[in-house]
Amino acid sequence: MPAAPAPAVDMTTQPRPVYVIGAGPGGLAAAAALRARGIRAVVVEKSDTVGASWRRHYDRLHLHTTRRLSALPGLAMPRRFGRWVSRDDVVRYLEKYAEFHEVELVTGVEVTRIEPDAGDEGGWTLHATGGRVLTAAAVVVATGFNHTPRLPDWPGRESYGGRLLHAADYRNPQPFAGQDVLVVGVGNTGAEIAVDLAEGGAARVRLAVRTAPHIVRRSTAGWPAQRSGILVRRLPVRLVDRLGALVARASVPDLTAYGLPRPAAGLYSRVRQGAIPVQDVGLIDAVRSGRVEPVAAVESFDGPEVVLADGSRITPDVVVAATGYHRRLEGLVGHLGVLDERGRPRTHGARTAATADGLYFTGFTNPISGMFREMALDAEKIAKAVARRRARP
Repeated sequence: MPAAPAPAVDMTTQPRPVYVIGAGPGGLAAAAALRARGIRAVVVEKSDTVGASWRRHYDRLHLHTTRRLSALPGLAMPRRFGRWVSRDDVVRYLEKYAEFHEVELVTGVEVTRIEPDAGDEGGWTLHATGGRVLTAAAVVVATGFNHTPRLPDWPGRESYGGRLLHAADYRNPQPFAGQDVLVVGVGNTGAEIAVDLAEGGAARVRLAVRTAPHIVRRSTAGWPAQRSGILVRRLPVRLVDRLGALVARASVPDLTAYGLPRPAAGLYSRVRQGAIPVQDVGLIDAVRSGRVEPVAAVESFDGPEVVLADGSRITPDVVVAATGYHRRLEGLVGHLGVLDERGRPRTHGARTAATADGLYFTGFTNPISGMFREMALDAEKIAKAVARRRARP
């Protein structure tokens, strides 16, 4: 049975709106949940469409979480998308989601700074491009986990004679056919790009590894890893570490001889440090067959050579840096004391800082239970918190 659309909101009787910054899944979910409670939400997006970051991801990307556990509030993902939803279908879903929920969307406008409103009613003032000044009863920041590509400042980087690009600029293996490619970083993105290159005709693919990752099967006997992540995330860290080690020994071969030893730190201990396990979408087979060769971490560049942490030197034609992203929230809210030393929000979901009542963040964590699922839960909690806040005397 299809979900019912959100009720119409009488804008003529609404107080100042809630502004949602970012039209990705987190922002759209928050706007839909607010609208379902009769609260006007305006989504402000700096690009010209919804789901801008998803449109830029590499071609073969699929959600590592199941379709049923990745839907946003009020609209299921179509069954025809399959169990593991492709990048293009995620974009289609976000477009349909915004249309279905009649999300009030302003595109081509970037909010650059948020400040507390000095008026008697409280709230927030948003400064945006074009000299715009917007006043909000509350603000939801949903600018995304993958905001600005982070490219390490390796010594000698400018002297490298080959091609150096960030994973954000990688689309498919076609331009790299017949070439020697080094992928730097063994998170989910780096691992999948390495496999994509190996399967797509690159002459040689090496994967630079600084810290060996935990590798998990995306699904075992039909049971998705995401469901395990949901079940264990509230358990003690040491217990989950032990359970993770048992599952790994039973389901994932030891790749030590190939340059990928089992990590010394436990799976959930690494998660708490921000390192999500790598879901296997071909990496294990590619490493065992020699199509992807793990090597030491990159230390520097020296002309055409890449110098690795073990002292060896290689001369790849191309280096793809899967080295993560910056959140880039400092200019927006850094002056409000709501970020930690790494530039990440100190609070998320319905929780707000004591000095920033009505300022919410969503989509800035990468939990093992699934980012889409947690953003959907956050959206409902934020909407409930805003409704309670409005009901205060």
